[in-house]
Amino acid sequence: MLSTSCYLRTWERFISEGVLDSNRLNKRIMESWHRCKKDQVNPYLNKGKHILTSELLDIQKEKNSFLLELASPQLSRMNQSIKESGMMALLVDPDGYVLSLSGNEKILNEAGKINFVEGVRWTEGEVGTNAIGTALKTGEAVMIQGTEHYSIASHKWSCSAMPILNEDGKILGVLDISCPVEYSHPSMLGMVANLAYTIEQEMGVRSYKKELELIQHSIELAETYPDRFFIICNHKEMIISASKLVRKKVPQSIGMALSDLLNHGYRIVKENLLLSKEDNRISGKCLFLSENHGHKTNRLFPASMPSEVFDFKGESGISESFQNTLQKMKLVAPTEANVCIFGETGVGKELIAMAIHENGSRKNGPFITINCGAIPKDLMESELFGYVDGAFTGAKRQGHKGKFEQANGGTIFLDEIGEIPLAMQVALLRLLQERKIVPIGGTKSISLDIRIITATHRNLEELVNDGSFRQDLYYRLNVYPIHVPSLRERIEDIPYLVNYLCLKNDWHIPLTEELLKRLKDYNWPGNIRELQNVLQRLTILLAEGPLDYIQVLNSMHSLPIARHDDIPSLKEGGKKCIKGNELTIREKIQRDLMLEALQRSRGNVTAAAKFMDIPRSTFYKRLHKYGL
Repeated sequence: MLSTSCYLRTWERFISEGVLDSNRLNKRIMESWHRCKKDQVNPYLNKGKHILTSELLDIQKEKNSFLLELASPQLSRMNQSIKESGMMALLVDPDGYVLSLSGNEKILNEAGKINFVEGVRWTEGEVGTNAIGTALKTGEAVMIQGTEHYSIASHKWSCSAMPILNEDGKILGVLDISCPVEYSHPSMLGMVANLAYTIEQEMGVRSYKKELELIQHSIELAETYPDRFFIICNHKEMIISASKLVRKKVPQSIGMALSDLLNHGYRIVKENLLLSKEDNRISGKCLFLSENHGHKTNRLFPASMPSEVFDFKGESGISESFQNTLQKMKLVAPTEANVCIFGETGVGKELIAMAIHENGSRKNGPFITINCGAIPKDLMESELFGYVDGAFTGAKRQGHKGKFEQANGGTIFLDEIGEIPLAMQVALLRLLQERKIVPIGGTKSISLDIRIITATHRNLEELVNDGSFRQDLYYRLNVYPIHVPSLRERIEDIPYLVNYLCLKNDWHIPLTEELLKRLKDYNWPGNIRELQNVLQRLTILLAEGPLDYIQVLNSMHSLPIARHDDIPSLKEGGKKCIKGNELTIREKIQRDLMLEALQRSRGNVTAAAKFMDIPRSTFYKRLHKYGL
């Protein structure tokens, strides 16, 4: 299907009127157009917008190293024929980022004009209907040509894409072959499908080899430990081999899920990760078991044995300062020691506490958080220790479980412990000694089995010296101190944190070198929390229209990374024109961008409007609106 004037009129009518003749387009393309219109994708977009910096692209490639390793030899094998056909081949990850791009040099140069380059994000949400994005969305092979594309950026291109699926049917990535419409050939889709199928076959071969390795490992273990209970699991926690003792007790164990076997009266006493000889990646694990006589059990780890893999739900980055913090967390997590976390506001102390809890023996128990600085002093006792029915006027009829009782069997995290009043410090010290509480108005004590983790941004030693914090309590809580570095102590982690926050929250901010440099140059008194707030504000502002985000940073007074000293003329111009408190944030930005455009064009309104990429009539309306 070539880009004829007929199809161009179909596209124009749909864009302007929302009308679409179902006989004109393939069903999948029609569905995609409607998705794009619903999501307000810009049909007049003439190039890709979201391009990763080289640093972030390296991170993305590392995340998808297995896909690159599988696909690269196949793409290299086909490269010469793709070049001679006037085409290019792309490998794209599940997030829509182009990981590699090869082929005809002339075609690659043409693709660069629309930012169809390594690191660009080419999803439906970014650039509308296209072979890559639509294949990711539908999980199907697709060929899209000319004005079948939703945005004009791709109207001169013909593209064929095929998802690469792993053995579980999950999309591992997408292969795409593209060329200008005039070089298009019906065999393109067949070529890309054949490539994808070959990669999937290679994946299957590797998976089979890994299972053979695991079985061989099981044979060696059986000879070494003939009287031990053990099993070998693959990466999906399916049992592929088991010792004679396990098979005797559970004959159907081979092929069983690990969780099902544990319900036959076993518990895990030791876990070893197994690496593939071919690529040194984790291929499975060996689990040594013991029997739990008389009852069934779920998966249990002894408190004295650290887990092989430490699960941290944040972004650890690469800085030495935070890697030291992680190492301390790994060491203390499997113990019962009281931990005190020190660090400035916004560094993520609660995330650290949660990681310690989730990697310890109490991970299946509750994790209760309380901010000691946010509770009024007269309510703190009832909040922490609870109360019984009728304890005081206004008390709930059924009483109330305090935070310590709620945390029984798990972990309680006392944030801002430095704010706790002296009277409560005495009660907390008694709790630490006796491991019991008596709710307000009650007579019976409640035994507690909890781990206590505290945190503060204050210097507890200074509080002890000035008499506002008990020394004996300090020593009981500060058994294992962990310092969490500020963001300015881990500047090299900023690109990783930005990428993590954007992916986690689905924020589409162009992460260029210039933006990352601005972020690295700032002092960040609010740390990661402040960084997240800045990124969220940028996302909101950029969603309102095609603003230059660096200009937004320069002119936005409420953004901490603005450098007002660099643009004094903008500030002065703004003061002369209109009172700032009469404008919204959006209007202030528009006004300042207009002033800068006028300065760059030396007062030429036509040129200034071009600088801002808006119609001259719109520029004049805003001149009048802002009294410029």
